Amino acid sequence: MQPLATLIAQGRGQTPADLVLRGGRILDLITGALLEGDIAICGDTIVGTCASYEARKVIDVTGLILVPGFIDTHLHIESSLVTPHEFDRCVAPRGVTTAICDPHEIANVIGPEGIRYFQQAAECTLMDIRVQLSSCVPSTEMETSGARIEAADLAALMGHPKGIGLAEMMNFPGVLAGDPALMAKLDLFRGGHVDGHAPQLTGRDLNGYVAAGIRTEHEATTAAEAREKLQKGMRVLIREGSVSKDMAALAPLLTDLTAPYMCLCTDDRNPLDIAEHGHLDYMIRSLIASGVPPLAAYRAASLSAAEAFGLKDRGLIAPGKRADIVAIDSLEGCHARLVLCGGAEVTDKAFAARATVLPVGRASVKAPHVMPQDFRTTGNREATDVIGIIPGKIITDHLHEVIPITDGDKRPDPARDLIKIAVIERHGRNGNIATGFVRGFGLQAGAIASTVCHDHHNIAVVGADYADMALAANRLGQIEGGFVVVRDGQVLAELALPVAGLMSLEPFEVVRDHLVALRAAARTLGVTLEEPFLQLAFLALPVIPALKITDRGLVDVNRFEIIG
Repeated sequence: MQPLATLIAQGRGQTPADLVLRGGRILDLITGALLEGDIAICGDTIVGTCASYEARKVIDVTGLILVPGFIDTHLHIESSLVTPHEFDRCVAPRGVTTAICDPHEIANVIGPEGIRYFQQAAECTLMDIRVQLSSCVPSTEMETSGARIEAADLAALMGHPKGIGLAEMMNFPGVLAGDPALMAKLDLFRGGHVDGHAPQLTGRDLNGYVAAGIRTEHEATTAAEAREKLQKGMRVLIREGSVSKDMAALAPLLTDLTAPYMCLCTDDRNPLDIAEHGHLDYMIRSLIASGVPPLAAYRAASLSAAEAFGLKDRGLIAPGKRADIVAIDSLEGCHARLVLCGGAEVTDKAFAARATVLPVGRASVKAPHVMPQDFRTTGNREATDVIGIIPGKIITDHLHEVIPITDGDKRPDPARDLIKIAVIERHGRNGNIATGFVRGFGLQAGAIASTVCHDHHNIAVVGADYADMALAANRLGQIEGGFVVVRDGQVLAELALPVAGLMSLEPFEVVRDHLVALRAAARTLGVTLEEPFLQLAFLALPVIPALKITDRGLVDVNRFEIIG
């Protein structure tokens, strides 16, 4: 941190600035004007704009537009399938200078150790990673996780310089019911920042939820839902991830009037999606192309996000603000040509100079060895509850189908797009195996399996053949977790995720290439979904309507109970 006297002297031009960006135009998010003049930087702080400055180093940004660094207001870095260091290297060059993450994926596997790992990693990255403390580990009592985090555990993690507050409060039925354990967590952060997670909650129940001090919401999937939440004082985070795609539905609500109370988040995007489309830069381009005013889009991407999360030191290119700056080709194009994170230029050399943190959560897959017969679904009723996938959404339909019983088993029926889904407990707690049916994959043969299985991260497997399902699930134990595609007794493609069964130790480019192979292999099985692996992961999340499955059985989320 530079002395105040040094900041003032450089801002007044009495001494040369450490760094000057010269020749570009600044997008002023207060007035909407494009401002001329240099940007003077002292250390990690902007000290001057709209004037001429001398500097020890000058970077020519002629022809470019300078905007504040982008802030991803909600994501789980684990779901990018790479470590925080690789995530930094993947998205910072695209202009993301702050990421507000909830490490509840790794926390559900190894507990507070996983949160501490993220706190330590955040001290090393170029981008500013802010680590919220996970509120729901496990997310409900209807699943088996590898760990449990109570209020006392959170209290021991509070006060870290990379923290902000309590991460998404997913168990909204528990909040409304006054669950004592949840009340203890909310009391711990009372008056501070608490993230929300309340899909389809409305009316008086929404009032009660917001009254608990919950400030943000990223689960709105329609403009009407988002509008009500805005009217109740919540900041709405527009989400566009690899699976959850709500941007098109919410874009009409994002205007110059509402922009101060709307932000952007990914929740989450994998390296393949980032390579093919982009990250927050993709969202900004897409919003503007859909008719959102550029000023509103860039406000949501930076200033509004900074204000929503109490990060008063960023969100504007102005004196006294953190030097998080992106030089882009145009407001409509939003292609980053230069990125500064806290005054440091994002380069390969800067990434190579970062300190490292040893990985955690190795050998975390402790699932039972399964056999083909473990995937039989017994019963005497042909009437069957079926999970219905809605492409681009993590909410599902609760379908009802008649599935005949053959030799005491309900078999997959690929011709009707009714395939078997199973969740296998993999933390070494109880060895539970639950089975059900899902429609929407288009899968005609073989099986795919994953240890990325929100939020408990047990093994989830779907398939048309029990032997292939068993091979896929057992293979995950051999590679310490990850993704596997199997057909006719052969592994067609796989990606090992040895860090808690969630993250690779490889560079993001290697992970991207594996994802290309996995997606191609899944298509040979008949899979029609663009992102089948993360779609599979969300079928096991029992806090998102309407029908899901955990290791304990099918969950009717609207009734918040296990039904089979």
